[in-house]
Amino acid sequence: MAQGNTDLANRLLEQHVKHEMAALKGAKLRKFLVNEVTELLDYAGDITLGRLTSEAQVMGVIQRVVVDMELDAGIPELAAEMATEVLNAPVQASTTLGEIITREQATGFLEEALELKHQRERVISEIMAHPVYQELVSNVVYHGLVNYLYEDNLITKSVPGVGSVMKFGKRMANRAVPGLDETFERRIKAWLSDSLPGLISRSEQFLHRALSDDELRDSVMAAWVSLEGRTIAELHEGLGDIELQEFVVLGYEFWLQFRKTAYFEGCVRAVVSHLFAKYGDRPVIDLLNDVGVTREVIVAEIDAYALPVIDVLREAGYVEALLRRRLAPFYQSAAVRKMLQAEA
Repeated sequence: MAQGNTDLANRLLEQHVKHEMAALKGAKLRKFLVNEVTELLDYAGDITLGRLTSEAQVMGVIQRVVVDMELDAGIPELAAEMATEVLNAPVQASTTLGEIITREQATGFLEEALELKHQRERVISEIMAHPVYQELVSNVVYHGLVNYLYEDNLITKSVPGVGSVMKFGKRMANRAVPGLDETFERRIKAWLSDSLPGLISRSEQFLHRALSDDELRDSVMAAWVSLEGRTIAELHEGLGDIELQEFVVLGYEFWLQFRKTAYFEGCVRAVVSHLFAKYGDRPVIDLLNDVGVTREVIVAEIDAYALPVIDVLREAGYVEALLRRRLAPFYQSAAVRKMLQAEA
């Protein structure tokens, strides 16, 4: 009797597997998946985001997957190879900048940037206050003044020989009074040091006037017009494979360090907190609709991706093996044997 029950359980298992295999292909599989999508979206209209998951759970996933996960050394190598392939792709030489970003889009970006007038003025002020810029101004003014005194002033240009006489007199004076050049230079630089704040202030005022919205708009759009007809290959000319790969590696190393900073955590936490503040007590369907995930979008991806993948897995034997792993324990269980014995 026990052997008969076992054989019957095995036959039931085979029929069940056969039934499921027939249902998991073609039109039947598609109908099943589409129906399940519809059912899930119906539930998404009632179940809130906060009921499905929590802010702490999402932060935990980000911590484990984004921050803590050890990334294999092959990732930057693969990324560098992919970047090189993109750089050398034929499309680079046949696509112009204007085909990627239209003039209207460039104008829109520019107009938005021009709205940041306060930031622009702050950048100018910070540049003016930088020691390197102040040293540059000082050197330019000093050399310009010396050059004017000995070569480019109106008298030396108008009266032949005056420039040579002045240079001769300068040499003779230096012989008679050693160190005169150094004294002259020191006095001019002392004057420049006293005058530099005023020079910087006037140059800053000049830049604020010169870099008006209209001037910037005209300059940027003129540059854009000269570039929009050039191909992407022409624009990145000179950037070789080695340089590109080095940039990719630097970017990867930056990411490894940046993802562990308190700044990154603070930014992520702000985004996740806002997400739950806005959608935590609302049905999940509201979030899906706001990001454009509709039933039609999901079904389209089922047709394009899910069905072909399941076909491959079925042909490879995975689907049947999965069914047997899932169903066999039930048909081999004591409960089934007891039911079959009772029926017998």
